[in-house]
Amino acid sequence: MNSEDPLYERDPDAWNSYLAAGNAKQPRKRVSADVILRDDAGRILLVDPKYKPDWDLPGGMAEANEPPADTARRELREELGCSVKVGALLCVDWQSPHGPWDDLLAFVFDGGTLSSRDIDALYLADQELAAYEFCSIEQARQRLRPYMTRRLTNALEALTTGQFRYLQDGHPQ
Repeated sequence: MNSEDPLYERDPDAWNSYLAAGNAKQPRKRVSADVILRDDAGRILLVDPKYKPDWDLPGGMAEANEPPADTARRELREELGCSVKVGALLCVDWQSPHGPWDDLLAFVFDGGTLSSRDIDALYLADQELAAYEFCSIEQARQRLRPYMTRRLTNALEALTTGQFRYLQDGHPQ
């Protein structure tokens, strides 16, 4: 069956069966969604996951069939008790396979600037995080893995320029 075959219009069950067979053979991608949140001084919120040796941006892994923006909102709520409007998509970073992990599509969204009231309301809402802290760019560079530093730098440039970035392992393409 090909796209010019009118069967998909005449026989929806056959078309769905064809699509299901293709879907079963397609590779699956891991997806993550992170959010850049800032304070009035322009510092970036970082989190310290207990299960990683270094700090990270707030966010996490998407669940099955979950849109990345929904992932970002859910992760902020689950980890920091934070409800923010997830803004513009700043970048997508394709991360190559590493260690036991397959490749990953990492979405980074703008979460805006939190008010002092919003910051005061943050708390460690689950057991995944050891801490959170607003950091200067220099502090962030010291705490993040190199590819995460590149991802953050590019996301911040996209925030400044209004120009979305596509990255591969944190490098613009």
